[in-house]
Amino acid sequence: MRALVIEHDPMCPAGTVGDRLVQRGFDLTRLTVVPAERRERPDVECAFPGAAGWDLIVTLGAPWSVDDEAAIGSWIGGELALLREAHRAGTPVLGVCFGGQALATALGGGVERAPRIELGWSEIETEEPSLVAPGPWFEYHTDRWAVPPGAVEVARNDIGSQAFRIGRSLGVQFHPEVTLPIVETWLEYGAKQGVVADGLLDRTKGMLAAAERRAHALVDGFLDHVALSRPMGSRPVRSVPAESRAGRMQA
Repeated sequence: MRALVIEHDPMCPAGTVGDRLVQRGFDLTRLTVVPAERRERPDVECAFPGAAGWDLIVTLGAPWSVDDEAAIGSWIGGELALLREAHRAGTPVLGVCFGGQALATALGGGVERAPRIELGWSEIETEEPSLVAPGPWFEYHTDRWAVPPGAVEVARNDIGSQAFRIGRSLGVQFHPEVTLPIVETWLEYGAKQGVVADGLLDRTKGMLAAAERRAHALVDGFLDHVALSRPMGSRPVRSVPAESRAGRMQA
């Protein structure tokens, strides 16, 4: 099975989520939208592929806002078009943070500034704990989405919606993919932007083992109970045992 993984920035990789997809039998093809040297000028050109031929699309986080086209440029339009095409074709999408906001926007919701930055490990209220556990999950975002029409809100907190599902797709506002190197990179980058996170890295070191188990359960629940649902005219993702074969990363 083939999964397209959209990494908007090299410091926002698939991490634990990518590892679990490989364990579930997916071959991952990574598309890096903005190279590291263009992080401060992310208005690059990027040609997104069509949805055909992919069994799954994963769209990950980014240090920018989905609706800030003046900063990020026209590539966001190409990504939104891909996500709409995937939804129409019944291709499952897993959207994480910025990726979840992009999925919401593509399907008629939207994105706006949150009342405050959300940074750190947080519990959430969930309607479907077998799909999205209450956490704690790692959060790092300044925006929030409006749930798209026809979607089911799965989880939320006092900042806003934290997860929704629509068709065969799932958007989550938190970061199930985090590893220690990812968090270290984000906090280092955030410190340069004036973001204070005293003690968060030390706390993270004690959280990651349990967080990895939750992330694996999230990926499994998504694949088994959301991505495998079959709207009319769509084809299901084939279920593969968790340890069936090794996948490979493709540039």
